[in-house]
Amino acid sequence: MKLLSVLLLCAVAAGCGYGSKSTTPPQPGAKPVITQLTPASGPQGNAFTLEVDGTSFAANAVINFGGTAETTTSPTSGKLQANIPGTAVMNIGKVQVTVTNPATPGGIYGGGTTAVTSAPMDFTVQ
Repeated sequence: MKLLSVLLLCAVAAGCGYGSKSTTPPQPGAKPVITQLTPASGPQGNAFTLEVDGTSFAANAVINFGGTAETTTSPTSGKLQANIPGTAVMNIGKVQVTVTNPATPGGIYGGGTTAVTSAPMDFTVQ
């Protein structure tokens, strides 16, 4: 009789969803905004340090130069820097620069944030 009661209780609990966890989908993270590039232009083939000023940068935000994620540092709030190799500026013209705030993981029930990328700003290769 005890076994039958235990089995009945388990069946009811499982049927009510007691054994399953609900999950929360990731939400969009804060969207970074670029306000200025320093320098805004540079000579063809020369490596340089790019400084990106703006708002809503996450602590681990990444500068994307021409679609390539660069190793990025954040010396102060609202300022990011990356060393851009000369090979990234071999063609004269405009190169799009964006900043991505990476996704953050959620807990056991999901959540967290998705990666969000800023609107592009152009760097001019002369």
